[in-house]
Amino acid sequence: LTESVCAMEQCQRLVGVDRYSNYPASVKALPVLGGGLDPNIEGIVALKPDVVLVAASSRASSQLESLGLKVVALEPKTHADLRRVLQTLRVLLAVPDESGAGRLWRVIDASVLAAAQSLPAKARNARVFFEVNRGPYAAGESSFIGETLSRLGVKNVVPAALGPFPLLNPEFVVRANPDVIMVGNSSMQAVATYPGWSSIKAVREQRICAFSAQESDVLVRPGPRMAEAARIMASCLEKHATGLSP
Repeated sequence: LTESVCAMEQCQRLVGVDRYSNYPASVKALPVLGGGLDPNIEGIVALKPDVVLVAASSRASSQLESLGLKVVALEPKTHADLRRVLQTLRVLLAVPDESGAGRLWRVIDASVLAAAQSLPAKARNARVFFEVNRGPYAAGESSFIGETLSRLGVKNVVPAALGPFPLLNPEFVVRANPDVIMVGNSSMQAVATYPGWSSIKAVREQRICAFSAQESDVLVRPGPRMAEAARIMASCLEKHATGLSP
């Protein structure tokens, strides 16, 4: 939500953020007021905000409302959700649409389309496994990451029926046998320990994208940087297109 407010050129209206807000760099100078599970209620009240933006899953909402603060709960989980959240923020902050939700969504949408069009034919229809965290926790088809992969023209091996971010048995991925694996660099060592993964096509043929911490941070946030996330994924697919069947 912090990134969305700033993307609408309203960063100057923020008086505090949660500990997970790290972009753009200017927000790092703001007071940090805990997280969704452990909000600093006293600190939030002391800032006297006009409105408090929280995730729908936050434990802070009812307590803040009981203290007389206006609370708006927003939690985008899909591309459509993000579009609605941007529109809600535009109205809430009285932002002209030329610098608000409409413009921002058009930029995101066009950037994802451009990333898809940049892919070589061999990369399209590749079967992809995207690990969001060790476990492995995966990005399923119904997640915003899964939707981006779908728009890039590739096949997510984790079906929507399993939920947006399921914890999988490593054997599931062995059976799915993806062409490409996307994973954070910090999880690469864990990949080698998953039973049976040495037989997976992507592992045998070394088609694994190990994203840096900075890239991973972009990829797992359902916000304005989804356009950049699409470019990162497309770059991975382009890099490993050689050897894939068209």
